[in-house]
Amino acid sequence: MRPVIGITAYREPAQWSVWSVPAVLIPATYVECVTAAGGHPVVLPPDPSPAILSRLDGLVLAGGADVSPGRYGAEPHERTVSRPDRDEGELALLAAAGDLPVLGVCRGMQLMAVHAGGTLFQHLPDELGHTGHQPEPGVFGSHPARFAPGSLAESIFGLHGEVNSYHHQGVADPGSLTATGWAADGMIEVLEDPDRPFYLGVQWHPEEMRDARLFEALIQASA
Repeated sequence: MRPVIGITAYREPAQWSVWSVPAVLIPATYVECVTAAGGHPVVLPPDPSPAILSRLDGLVLAGGADVSPGRYGAEPHERTVSRPDRDEGELALLAAAGDLPVLGVCRGMQLMAVHAGGTLFQHLPDELGHTGHQPEPGVFGSHPARFAPGSLAESIFGLHGEVNSYHHQGVADPGSLTATGWAADGMIEVLEDPDRPFYLGVQWHPEEMRDARLFEALIQASA
């Protein structure tokens, strides 16, 4: 039996054929990467009930809109665009996950930080003075990252790697989680909980890089 991996989904306006309606959707690259790594992907719509966790062997918190600033005690920046329904549903999943293997991607890592009592930078150009983490709409950036020796991240990626990037927010304070990866400008690229078998967030988009290593590690932990 392949491990069953839940992937949290967007609820967004969508258009196809003659239809223009709200839809629950996810980029196919997430599904393809989980499948290629040996998992059975299941797409999870925003839902405040975490009961589905009993049917899952692992969980992917997908990227998407910004986490609502009220969740970490901040007022919204003019560039912040949030989806409160996703926040509610995904935070409920994290609260009930226990030792279930969890992989957070981009927004997913940021949500893990907020759930752990951390905070976010709402607009990185204000903090860093550059737009390298999100060069322009629909265009991924690329930059090196380094990983902490002895960390789960280092066991997957080595001590150094090249990652893609498409985010205008970032983790300011990881709360109770441990930062184990950083960009050259100091931005946190990886968060872990060393007290759990596999609880890992990455700030980049491995599904777009088709980086099998991360999804294979998730599936191995979920098997």
